[in-house]
Amino acid sequence: MNTAVTRVRVLIVDDDPLVRSGLVNLLEGGPGLEVVGEAGDGAEALTAVERAVPPVDVVLMDIRMPRVDGITATERLRSLPVPPQVLVLTTFDTDEQVLRALRAGAAGFLLKDTPPDRIVSCVHSVAAGEPVLSPAAARRLFDYVADDPAPARRTRARTALATLTTRERQVAEALADGLTNQEIAANLHMSVATVKAHVTRLLRELGLNNRTQVALLAYDARADR
Repeated sequence: MNTAVTRVRVLIVDDDPLVRSGLVNLLEGGPGLEVVGEAGDGAEALTAVERAVPPVDVVLMDIRMPRVDGITATERLRSLPVPPQVLVLTTFDTDEQVLRALRAGAAGFLLKDTPPDRIVSCVHSVAAGEPVLSPAAARRLFDYVADDPAPARRTRARTALATLTTRERQVAEALADGLTNQEIAANLHMSVATVKAHVTRLLRELGLNNRTQVALLAYDARADR
């Protein structure tokens, strides 16, 4: 049996060669991971992903880079026919940068001083379609959104949510509250499998990439912010 097909294929994108080298050493030693390439900016990342066979599963992406930054690269990568998941690396300089990355389609973000075992587990999580966003980080970001409301964005969000069923809107609101699938299931009296099915439909109907984007959309639409 060829076990290589079960390994998570990772591309590392950072303009600092020392950071890339450290991440390569870290992830190559992680169980079930394979580093398939490196890139020094977003343009190189896009080229590497488009040429990769088999496809890249996860891109570990820096935000601040020359030529094409991580946010722009994330948006371009997520628009590909077979998009990889993007896990953003950041020093958390500003909430605005992280928020922009999530809106662009990143599945989550990590600080560059995150413990090695946590980085490995997060790569596996995003490869499985699970966003990496702690409740504390979510609250901080949503508070930032609340402090900087944008009427046009709120109108777009409300228009999008109006197309959903009552149950789908309830699930979207629960995601905005930072609830897990298990918590949503308990609160709305449904099975976890049904919650997952609702989330899948929400992503398809709203044209979004992950549940974090659904949460941000639902939060944008709230009147009492």
